[in-house]
Amino acid sequence: MKSEDIFARYSRQIFIKEIGLEGQRKIMNSKVLMIGAGGLGSPVIQYLAAAGVGVLGVADFDEVELHNLNRQIIHNENSVGKSKVKSAEQFVKKLNHHVNFIGIENKIDESNAEEILSQFDLIIDGSDNFKTRYLINDVCVKLGKPLVYGSILGFSGQVAVFNYQGSKNLRDLFPEPPIDEDLPDCDSLGVLGALPGIVGSMMANLTLKLITDLPLNINQLTLIDTLNWRFQTIDF
Repeated sequence: MKSEDIFARYSRQIFIKEIGLEGQRKIMNSKVLMIGAGGLGSPVIQYLAAAGVGVLGVADFDEVELHNLNRQIIHNENSVGKSKVKSAEQFVKKLNHHVNFIGIENKIDESNAEEILSQFDLIIDGSDNFKTRYLINDVCVKLGKPLVYGSILGFSGQVAVFNYQGSKNLRDLFPEPPIDEDLPDCDSLGVLGALPGIVGSMMANLTLKLITDLPLNINQLTLIDTLNWRFQTIDF
């Protein structure tokens, strides 16, 4: 892309003194992996692609279903029955064709997690089960990769940055995953569609701050309660 096109497209980011041209270059040279192209992944993918992330990997093995559409905003009615990764790729290419999209239509598990995650500078976890969350965390610790974490349920969400510049990780906050695999999830208790938009936007913001070396509050979990409109941070 020509320099004048870069400036025209990203001028509103470049005008921010803490980002500038140097920060935009960092964004365009970054390699980010979004795990999950669902409720959280949708706003993250949208805003990172819009910001001009150089390489955007998206890992998801699921297909779009009709009930996804209340919150998974990068997909549409024509996406139902199609791969979420393919749908995400179509969205990204229409939004910003300069982004190098890498689609991974595999379930991340013990057999492939290290190989997949090692290809990226930083990881964003939008998965929907504890087994995958802890696997992603542990591999990030092993590989020295920073991890942006988010979760949602009903009206509530959580956001944190783990394993960044020597900071703590998920197991320092919650040493072991819950034993009960029948814990409530979005399938059983639901989720208000705007909630993942709020939490995912916060995750995207943290990711861009991380890429551009802006100050981050580490070893801190942010709790979001949109029913009572309360935001709380917990140090750990």
